[in-house]
Amino acid sequence: MSKTSSLFAIFWCFSGISCCYAVECGIPPLMENRIVGGMDAPEGSWPWQVDIQKSNEHVCGGSIINENWVLSAAHCFPNPNDLGSYDIYVGRHQLNGFNQYLSAHGLSRVVIPPGYSEPHDGKDLALLQLSSPITWSDHVRPVCLPASGTLFPADKMCYVTGWGNIRENVPLQGVGTLQEVQVPIISQSSCQEMYLTDPAEQVDILYDMICAGYQEGGKDSCQGDSGGPLVCQMVNGTWVQAGVVSFGLGCAKRNKPGVYARLTSFSNFVLGTVPELKLYGRAHQSWYGSNVLVVSCLSLTVLLLQG
Repeated sequence: MSKTSSLFAIFWCFSGISCCYAVECGIPPLMENRIVGGMDAPEGSWPWQVDIQKSNEHVCGGSIINENWVLSAAHCFPNPNDLGSYDIYVGRHQLNGFNQYLSAHGLSRVVIPPGYSEPHDGKDLALLQLSSPITWSDHVRPVCLPASGTLFPADKMCYVTGWGNIRENVPLQGVGTLQEVQVPIISQSSCQEMYLTDPAEQVDILYDMICAGYQEGGKDSCQGDSGGPLVCQMVNGTWVQAGVVSFGLGCAKRNKPGVYARLTSFSNFVLGTVPELKLYGRAHQSWYGSNVLVVSCLSLTVLLLQG
């Protein structure tokens, strides 16, 4: 083989790696230091955040899980067959301002777990198939979804993001910059106890729900954040989505933390709908595959250069 051919083969092999493995879930290229508690999010820091609009008005959030699918909440789609009313925006930072990296997508399908009725009864999840694929950039990336065995222990600090109300019945003002708030995971038993303190507003915290927030209130998701992501950073630095904003009683009230759809309860539903998705916790399969390709390319490089 000629030197030119050898160099071409080496280039092809390594470019194949970059094409196949350039976009990893849960890794924001523009990550900056977090601002704790109900503040403007730095642009590009949550590249999986999605703005869902119905009839040109913001109604819910969502998260990118691959180039063709977005994750949100079932209650955001009271009629899953009504696809034409919705627009899905990725790369958005300001709800009412200029967004350099914005792109819009239609819906081709909305998939909701069988038996869903309303958020308090659980199963509040929706998978949205886009009518056109997402183009990746530093401002548009997917989040990782957890396998069923992934743990999000109590008191783990995580983040909720969205363009919802900044207080109960108080909408986001001005250009509407994406908001972020840091909240701890609350154990299921503790969350249930909190929701039992008021006999007039008791809620059952079901197996497919996860809570996050503070017993004293003050920091929480709110109306308009529904469907958006609750994400936690794992020990290897990867951001994994623990929950989908589902419901609460008011916003940031004492003993009323935010309740989210627990994604580890939906791994079979997610994989049954999007079988090509790799869940975090099974990521070693993808890691192994990419490293085999790297080793193969390195071996090819040595053989060609020696030849």
